Amino acid sequence: MTGTQQEQRALKISLGMTVLVAAIGLSGGMLAHSPAILFDGIYCLVDVALTVAALQVLKLLGNEQSPRFQYGFWHLEPLVEAIGGAILTLACVYALSNAIIGLTTGGHVTRVGYGLVWASVLSVVDLAMAVWMGRHAKRLHSGLLALDARAWLLAGLVSMAVVVSFILAVALRNGPHAHWVPYLDPLVLALIGLVSLPLPLLAAWRATREVLQVAPDDLDEQVQATMQQFVAEHGFRGFTSRVAKIGRMKFIEIHVLTGPDALLGSISDVDRLRNDIATRLGTRPDRSWLTIDFTADPDWT
Repeated sequence: MTGTQQEQRALKISLGMTVLVAAIGLSGGMLAHSPAILFDGIYCLVDVALTVAALQVLKLLGNEQSPRFQYGFWHLEPLVEAIGGAILTLACVYALSNAIIGLTTGGHVTRVGYGLVWASVLSVVDLAMAVWMGRHAKRLHSGLLALDARAWLLAGLVSMAVVVSFILAVALRNGPHAHWVPYLDPLVLALIGLVSLPLPLLAAWRATREVLQVAPDDLDEQVQATMQQFVAEHGFRGFTSRVAKIGRMKFIEIHVLTGPDALLGSISDVDRLRNDIATRLGTRPDRSWLTIDFTADPDWT
């Protein structure tokens, strides 16, 4: 089974679990009269759409280039991550806005027993899926699986915060501070929105940089250092390089400026020089698009 096929399998399992969690969250939120639990269910419904989109992208990544997309479909991966991060950011803003409305209108009464059971179930499932997807994302070096793992983590944090709020409600409802109980659910929802907001926002920013083909500093520094050493060793006049990272693919273009009287030998000799550069850069054919040419004309660099 290839890496792309393993990613698809993981996302299909995640999709099934997301639908289940969404059903639990929506039904539990209505039974417990808890906007925080409802938000967890709505959040999962949004994640269903993102997971379906990620699956379609992975199917395209497993195909060869098409006549229309001759450089492949790599740009679709960060595009989905950017859109997904933006949608999850809006979901967090919505939760924060809803919580502020609840706090300024006197809060609301929830069914603590139902809420505690539902939120506990959701937190266990969400956090378990976050760990499972995170391990797959790290092993397969998949940005799409990492996005899904972050979505599960956010959902798990939501559920854990709701569990804490219901435990506090149980502790306070028969005491002198019982009047604070209606404010617990919107207060927790507000904290969830504030704490969760940076995660999808940063993910959207990183993915947008890839969509815009902003050169990653670490890759640019690696190519510059490697080529400076290579040019010095072989006595070439200089080089220019351009790099970009789009999804899981690194695009590297290098132009080596030779002297007008340079004797590079046969095509096989030139290929050995190219292979030497590729080895020094540690490029992988399935993860890198490497272009290297040699020219004595500065206009071609």
